[in-house]
Amino acid sequence: MAKKKTRAIAVANEKGGVGKTVTVINLAAALTLANQSVLVVDMDPQASATKGLGIAPDDERPSVYDLIMNNGRKTVEETVIPTRWDGLHLIPSHVDLSGAEVELVEAEGRENRLKEALAPVVGSYDFILMDTPPSLSLLTVNVFSCASEVLVPCQTHPYAFGALAELFDTIDAVCEEINPGLFISGIIPTLVDLRTRVAKVVMGQLKTDERYRDLVFDTVIRSNTTIAESAEVGKPVVFYRRSSYGAIDYNDLADELLARVST
Repeated sequence: MAKKKTRAIAVANEKGGVGKTVTVINLAAALTLANQSVLVVDMDPQASATKGLGIAPDDERPSVYDLIMNNGRKTVEETVIPTRWDGLHLIPSHVDLSGAEVELVEAEGRENRLKEALAPVVGSYDFILMDTPPSLSLLTVNVFSCASEVLVPCQTHPYAFGALAELFDTIDAVCEEINPGLFISGIIPTLVDLRTRVAKVVMGQLKTDERYRDLVFDTVIRSNTTIAESAEVGKPVVFYRRSSYGAIDYNDLADELLARVST
């Protein structure tokens, strides 16, 4: 089988609550509806992306923790599990990942553990989407080392907008020191309710700030309770309620991402 040109994408924001994990889950599902094969890698110890794809964390099953710590010499092929939806696979997280930060401090090649572990399946998927913890950590650095692109969900709130500068500085540092090919492929406005003055102000800032304006997606993810409902039952919104604003927005986002060809 011919190798695919895999787009390895980190979905990251150092601020929590901006729609990062729901973007990983729902963008991945929407991409499969566009005939793309997708591997989700859950690098958040809270395992929210794992649960959001209907998979309960399991002490008996290999997780991304085993993969990056090389516990039991688990291969990536042994760690990947299928979801209920065709073309959508997962490397699950586990609470043990919270301890990896300390365990990796003295490890050789600590920034590249994930990149090395995933190397055998690069070329097997159209997309690898990686969820990250909501803070800068060695786990996040591992994701940035492995990725070719970064997608940045940004809640239309002043605190989230203010946190962008620090994230961009972090990515610049990773480019200089670890992964010179890494670039930010887009900012996704999330939890958008344009009926509010605050949302309108932040959207205006995103579209006029010279550092961000060329990166902002035309697609916005509107505030929609159906997205939270779908996460609670472990089913992406594009399968949970296809006519909802959430499903429409994430399908549009997948189309726009596909149109933005990786450079």
